[in-house]
Formats: sequence, structure tokens, C-alpha cells
Amino acid sequence: MPPRWSRKPDRADPDFRRLDDRMTFATHVALFAAINSGLWFFRLLGEKTSKSGLPGGPSVTPWITTVWAAVLVAHAVFIFAIAQYSQTATASPPKGGTGFGSNANK
Repeated sequence: MPPRWSRKPDRADPDFRRLDDRMTFATHVALFAAINSGLWFFRLLGEKTSKSGLPGGPSVTPWITTVWAAVLVAHAVFIFAIAQYSQTATASPPKGGTGFGSNANK
């Protein structure tokens, strides 16, 4: 069951930002797992089925996995250790009706 939010979603709400960032991280993990498992499957399949025993699939599969795993770890460190979700003081919104050519300075 998808998460439900009891109030209007707003990126300025710290609880919503935390949830949104964690759901984005979960999507990142899912894509990493799906794509890398496919890459390694075809690499090993080629290795097991070729007469010369050469790996199949892209030859850069280990590099893709290593670099993407490093990015995934950096994403996790940011989300779970660095990101601050405290209530920030927002500037007051601009007053309506000023338009493009304000005559206040004339």
C-alpha cells in the first residue's frame, strides 16, 4: 500500500521532504538492483555459454557497478547523515500586485 500523506504535500514541510527523499533513495536502490542484476546476468551467461569462456554483455559491467554503487553510497550518506530537515525560517512571500514595472521607486 502506498504511503498516505495526511495533509497537502509541500516541499517546505520537513516531514514531507524527509519522506520524499527516502522514497527517491528507495527508487535509486531499486533501479541499481534491477539494472545491475541484468548486466551481470548477461555477462555470466555469455561466459558460461561461449566456447572460449569470454564474458558476455558490456565489457564495462564491473566499472558501471562500482561507480554506480559509489554514487548510491554517497546518496545514502547524504539522505541519512547530512540532510537537515528542520523547519527553516522562510522569507515572507512577495506581496501581490507589484507586477513587472513597480512604480514604487519613481
